[in-house]
Amino acid sequence: LRYSLQGTVKTAEGAGHPDRDAQFAHLNATAASFLDDGQPVISVDTKAKEWLGNRDRPGRTWRPGKDPIKVDCHTFTTSDQPVAIPYGIYDIANNTGWVNVGTDHDTAEFAVESIRRWWQRRGQVHHPNASRLLITADAGGSNDPRRWTWKKHLAAFALESGLEITVCHFPPGTSKWNKIEHRMFCHITANWRGRPLTSYQVVIETI
Repeated sequence: LRYSLQGTVKTAEGAGHPDRDAQFAHLNATAASFLDDGQPVISVDTKAKEWLGNRDRPGRTWRPGKDPIKVDCHTFTTSDQPVAIPYGIYDIANNTGWVNVGTDHDTAEFAVESIRRWWQRRGQVHHPNASRLLITADAGGSNDPRRWTWKKHLAAFALESGLEITVCHFPPGTSKWNKIEHRMFCHITANWRGRPLTSYQVVIETI
């Protein structure tokens, strides 16, 4: 009957908003203006947290014949289960990335500290003449625009770095358009495919 096993395909975008195109146009124009002026533009996001251990992971990886990686049958989590929370910064102008791996919670303070470490160790090296910084981010999670802690810690970072910081948030439900998703996180996901993340060292090395 011409049937075949098939998965689902994400095609239904849902209800649109009349101002959505204008939001994207504003974000794109702002980023272009910063880049034309030689100022850094970064795309930031938190990748889904990963529980560490000899746990089953989706996907397949190349192995010698009939020698699969043996993992635990059950993947229950406990209160002391170690977790990896990767917060990524993608430098659009240089096509380079930075990942800060957290071990506790995905908070606004953690997000800003990740940006601070990127700036101290990479950003100011790649952008020595920068006076402004544009951050593009999702409208939820640790960089939620409604979180006062995100604004507080970001203001503190701006004060200590001397940067004038602008933040452009993507409209809700459009996180897949955030450049870090398809320029950086997709490659990390490919590296992790079919490989149990048994330790923080494995997480860092595969990133």
